[in-house]
Amino acid sequence: MTLVARTLAIGLVALAGALAGFLSYRSAHRVPDAATVAAAAHPISAPGATADASAAPTAAAGGPSGAPADDDVPRSRPIPATVPELALPDLSGRQTSLRQFLGHPLIINFWATWCAPCRRELPLLQQLRRAHRAEGLEIVGIAVDFRAAVAAYTARQPIDYPVLIGEDAGLAATEQFGMQAVLPFSVFADAQGRIVAVKVGELHRDEAAYILDAMRELAAGHLSLPEAQAGITQRLRDLAVAHAKAGSDDS
Repeated sequence: MTLVARTLAIGLVALAGALAGFLSYRSAHRVPDAATVAAAAHPISAPGATADASAAPTAAAGGPSGAPADDDVPRSRPIPATVPELALPDLSGRQTSLRQFLGHPLIINFWATWCAPCRRELPLLQQLRRAHRAEGLEIVGIAVDFRAAVAAYTARQPIDYPVLIGEDAGLAATEQFGMQAVLPFSVFADAQGRIVAVKVGELHRDEAAYILDAMRELAAGHLSLPEAQAGITQRLRDLAVAHAKAGSDDS
């Protein structure tokens, strides 16, 4: 078998595994009609990120309506202006509200165990939490996945920030943030709960650094919210181009 054929075969196996995980999750859990329609419209969106999540569109929530700046971002409703009222169980089954984490900068990361780029970005998220501990940065993971799968994964690969479990409510939770079934994506909110940016696809270190710097400037009063959002949107687009070019040069 040639190198090209072998690479293609490995890629197809990985994609099939991710798709199997996603479809298994979908078939075993009933979700509200809107979430079901959204997922059906983009059936490969979440596991398809395995193939090329780093090239997924990026967006900053813009203005009072919270509408994303990039019309290519898959969504079913506008991104909300603030973190919505949403409570999900943690691994112990205790219901936990997202709004209890407000009062300091917050990253809400939607992921799943069957999503390869989701798994790749987990170490970065843990590093960010440790590096920005003095600023009070908190990270919350929302697993759009089975509780048993998440428990097994975190037993092998511990995660040092709170993880909430979607199960039946997983896809509905993505809808509350204006997104369809696309994984991973990360929501950045300030201490007041205002959504400053949404990064769709695997989060990279340079993207996170720019967003967190902008949030720091926003908190200090050096930037207005629209200025921070506009700057993040442009910078993420520039970085997406740079990442795509770097990937092309490496191939």
